Amino acid sequence: MSMSALWADAEVIHVYTRAQALADGVLRDVTALAKEAGFKVPVAMTAAVWADCVAWPKEESSQDETGRLWDVLYLAAWKALEHPQASAVTFGVLRVPLGETQPQRVVLKLAIGPGDHGEPVATIMQPGED
Repeated sequence: MSMSALWADAEVIHVYTRAQALADGVLRDVTALAKEAGFKVPVAMTAAVWADCVAWPKEESSQDETGRLWDVLYLAAWKALEHPQASAVTFGVLRVPLGETQPQRVVLKLAIGPGDHGEPVATIMQPGED
């Protein structure tokens, strides 16, 4: 029995699309800067990754969100180039937490899969997210 046959008569209980996740703020669209970093597909980042690795108060001038986002995207693109056939890879980012001076290593995951209409999309998330 094929997997598609196994689910042929199954009732769909709930669907949560990528578009809904973007509209709800569960995902953040970072495609514009991701293209500059080398991505050829739309890229989103989970709210948890944004809060942990990108978010930075405007009044704190030692860093900025664009620079922090660039670091994450550049490292994700670099890791994807190292493993072009992988649908998911993990990579490390050094980020300085607010109020501290020493960077801390954070492991993130880049997953490439189908979007709402089967198109390839990339998502940057924490390893425990899916």
